[in-house]
Amino acid sequence: MPDPTVPPTPPVPLDALLARADLGLRRIAGPADPAVVVHWAHTSEMADPYPYLLGGELLLSAGVHIPDGAGAGYFDAYVSRIVAAGGAALGFGVAPVHDTVPGALVEACEMHGLPLLEVPPRTTFSAVARALWQLMAQARTAELRRVTEAQQSLATAAARPDPVPAVLQQLARRLGGRAVLYGPEGTPIADAGPDPGAEARTALAKLAEVVRPSGQEPSDARPSSASDTVAGVRLVAHALGNGEGFVLGTAAPQRDAGDHTIASVAAVLLSLLTGERHSGSGAGRSSALVRLLLGAAPAEVAPLLGGDRWRVVHGRPDGRAAPDPVAASALGAALGSSLVDVAGEVVRVLVPDGRTVERVPGWTLGVSAAAAPPDWPAADTQAARALARARATRAPLVRHGDRPALADLVPARDADAHARALLAPIAAVPALNDTLRTWLSLHGSWDRTAVALSVHRNTVRQRIARCAALLEADLDDPDVRMELWFALRRT
Repeated sequence: MPDPTVPPTPPVPLDALLARADLGLRRIAGPADPAVVVHWAHTSEMADPYPYLLGGELLLSAGVHIPDGAGAGYFDAYVSRIVAAGGAALGFGVAPVHDTVPGALVEACEMHGLPLLEVPPRTTFSAVARALWQLMAQARTAELRRVTEAQQSLATAAARPDPVPAVLQQLARRLGGRAVLYGPEGTPIADAGPDPGAEARTALAKLAEVVRPSGQEPSDARPSSASDTVAGVRLVAHALGNGEGFVLGTAAPQRDAGDHTIASVAAVLLSLLTGERHSGSGAGRSSALVRLLLGAAPAEVAPLLGGDRWRVVHGRPDGRAAPDPVAASALGAALGSSLVDVAGEVVRVLVPDGRTVERVPGWTLGVSAAAAPPDWPAADTQAARALARARATRAPLVRHGDRPALADLVPARDADAHARALLAPIAAVPALNDTLRTWLSLHGSWDRTAVALSVHRNTVRQRIARCAALLEADLDDPDVRMELWFALRRT
């Protein structure tokens, strides 16, 4: 069974949907397993729904696809394809096609272990889908509230006179398990929470060795976190980002939504508490900052930060709340960098070129090409544009394309002069310039451009019409679009 492509919302237990009295759903076959969850609802009357399922769906059907005289073989093939696609459950609508759920379908679902729900005539499929989205929104709100409260309590604990034990105690309380801080030699130096048992303790110590850097290999040669389940206990080890060899281990009887984010915040705080005063990395950053303030060029201070080529990452949280310093630090830890800046609704992170930037749950990211210090401002612009495109296309991560373009075949001086002349009519209005660039990059999509620029789609239409008038150009002509795109890339 393929793993479902998980959407950016928490799944809903099937039992929670069945508990909705307004829907009147009734389980008539399949296991009554409370662990069954639904990621989304999908309506299909295809005889073979497999190509149209991603996994984790509640598939809704009124049985229009069922031929007259269909026997057990038809229903067995139908249900087996749903199970093979990773479908979570099947909802069968009674009326207008069938007065009752076919008995052969009930038998097939029972045999294949697929929960089968009877949808009464008064309940529309749209109502089922709407109820599912409402339950998802409630779960997401509860998760965000839990994470926010945990972040605040962890930050408060870090400000206490005994910060390390206080952070571990708060973390253990929030996870409902045990939290252990392992020193560079692999021995526990502080812990909090109930003992998970000898077997889980031993396994967690071994898991910590998996993520601890040896000091004789590149810093990114080992994963930053690892997990396992032993004796029914969920174990997770996080390497602290201070390079000192400290590891945070957690052991909890169950895994709840938001646990990883909460543990990541604790790892960031413990990294600061255990590493900043004991390592040279903090001194290096401080020295770099002082030199920049005293007028040194970025190229001179870059070696103090640990590398000559870096990528700029712009991140924006998926929720509506603006990122706070703790959330920003958690993002930096996930990306393997402590060079983090909160700029309004966006967090900017400098990541060494040798470290791979992957998606981070709960964040939308834009990544620049690798750049040397003199090109960092341009990389910052690349990351901002990549983030705008990621938000417009609802992608978790978009990278700036850094391969040679056709425009590189034209001498830079000539290309710049041509770009300035071509775009001169709109050069004095940055909003028009930015709108045209974004609109072209998104293939003329009004809606996606509106999302990327945080304006109304009618505003986009008005600006593009104004650009066409000022440039005296037909923006429906692909040749015109191509020439303008090349010019915009030079500005």
